[in-house]
Amino acid sequence: MFSKVVIANRGEIALRILRACQTLGIKTVAVHSTVDRNQKHVGMADESVCIGPPSSLESYLDIPKIIAAAEVTDAEAIHPGYGFLAENADFAERVEESGFKFIGPRAETIRLMGDKVAAIKAMNDAGVPCVPGSGGPLTDDADKNRTIAQKIGYPVLIKAAAGGGGRGMRVVNTEAALNTAINTTRTEAKAAFGDGTVYMEKYLENPRHIEIQVLSDSHGHAIHLGERDCSMQRRHQKVLEEAPAPGLSEEEREKIGEVCVAACKRIAYEGAGTFEFLYDSGAFYFIEMNTRIQVEHPVTEAITGVDLIKQQLLIASGEHMQIQQSDIQLTGHAIECRINAEDSETFMPSPGTIDIFHAPGGPGVRVDSHVYDGYSVPPHYDSMIGKIIVHGEDRTTAIRRMRLALAETVVSGIKTNVALQQRILQDQGFVSGGKNIHYLEKKLIQST
Repeated sequence: MFSKVVIANRGEIALRILRACQTLGIKTVAVHSTVDRNQKHVGMADESVCIGPPSSLESYLDIPKIIAAAEVTDAEAIHPGYGFLAENADFAERVEESGFKFIGPRAETIRLMGDKVAAIKAMNDAGVPCVPGSGGPLTDDADKNRTIAQKIGYPVLIKAAAGGGGRGMRVVNTEAALNTAINTTRTEAKAAFGDGTVYMEKYLENPRHIEIQVLSDSHGHAIHLGERDCSMQRRHQKVLEEAPAPGLSEEEREKIGEVCVAACKRIAYEGAGTFEFLYDSGAFYFIEMNTRIQVEHPVTEAITGVDLIKQQLLIASGEHMQIQQSDIQLTGHAIECRINAEDSETFMPSPGTIDIFHAPGGPGVRVDSHVYDGYSVPPHYDSMIGKIIVHGEDRTTAIRRMRLALAETVVSGIKTNVALQQRILQDQGFVSGGKNIHYLEKKLIQST
C-alpha cells in the first residue's frame, strides 16, 4: 500500500479521499489554491502545498504544479477525485511517466472512453447495447448524413465526440434542419473542446438515466455493484440520485451488470468506473463511461456497504480485489441530494460567507460536506457545497428520512437549493418513481 498520496482536488471529494486514506494508514498531501487555504481537508492533511491562484487553469488544472507537489513531498500516488483532471488522459500519462501512480485507469483507457465515437465502437465490440447511430464520425457529405438520419429515424441527436456533461448536443427533428445542426454543433465543439468531431444517434424522447457502478483490478477480476437512477436532472446536470433504480427487476440488473463486467475485462479496465445508460421501454442504451469516482457514489456505498474510495486505493496499489460478485447484496434504498450554493428559483450561484451551517443527523443520514461556520464559498468553482445521503429499509422510508434531513439542514449567509430539493421530495411524480430525464425540467418550467 502507498505510504503517501497527493489529493489533487478540493471540496467534499478531497475530504472524502482524505478520510479513506486515513482508514488505510496512508499519509496525505493536500494541494490547494490560495483561496482554498482554509479548506477543511487542507487543515487535516499531513502536508499541504499551495499550487497557485484561484483560477483553476493556474492551480487545479496545472499538471506540472501537481506533479511537482508530489515530488517535493515524496508522495507515491495521486488521486484526482472527480472533475478537474480526473478524466484527463494526458495527466494520467504524465503522472505515470514521472514515477507516480495515478489512482484510476490507465491513460489509454481514459483516452478511449473519453472519445465518444471510439467508446461506442469499443462497447459495441464488447456486446454492450448502444443507441442506434452513425457508428462513427459524420463527414461533410450532406447526402450521406441525410441517409444515416433516415435510417436511424427522426428525431436524431448530433453530439460532439469530445463533449460531456450535457454539452455539445443538439436535437434535430426534421431533415431540413439536419445540415445546419451538424455544422453548428461541429463549430461549437471545436471552440469548446478543441475537437470538431461529431456523430449522430437516435434521440430517445422519454428515457431514464441509469448507471452501473463497476470495480475492476489489474488482475482481470471485475464486479458490478448494482445501479443508480440519476434521472432527476436540470439542463443535463444531475440534481438527485438514488439506488437501486425504482422498478428495475433483479433479472434486468444482473443482465446489464454482467455485460458491464465483461466489457471491463475486455478493455482491461482498472479501478472504479461507471457505465451510463439511457433506459427506455425496458432496454438499455450505452451513452458513455465515466473513468473516475462519481459525485453520487455514496448511494451505492449505502446499499452495498462497500467503500469505493478505499477500493480505488487498494486496486491502484496492485492488490487483488477481495470482493466477489456473490458478496454484493443490495440492501434497502438510498437517496442523495446535491446541496448547491445557488438560488432555488433562479439557479444563480450564491458565493459568500456561511454564517451558520448545521448538518442533519439521525439514523441512516450521512453528510459529505467541507463547509463549516464562517466558511467562505468562493465564486471560482462548482457551486456544490455538499451532499446529503440517506438510507432506509425501503424507498418510502428513504424519502421520509430525506424530507426530515432537508428540514433539519441550516445554511445561513448564502442561498442554497435546499428548497428545490424539498419540492422534489414532495412531488408526487417523484414519489411514484421511474420518471424520465425530462421530468424535473418540465416541472420547473411549469412552475415559472
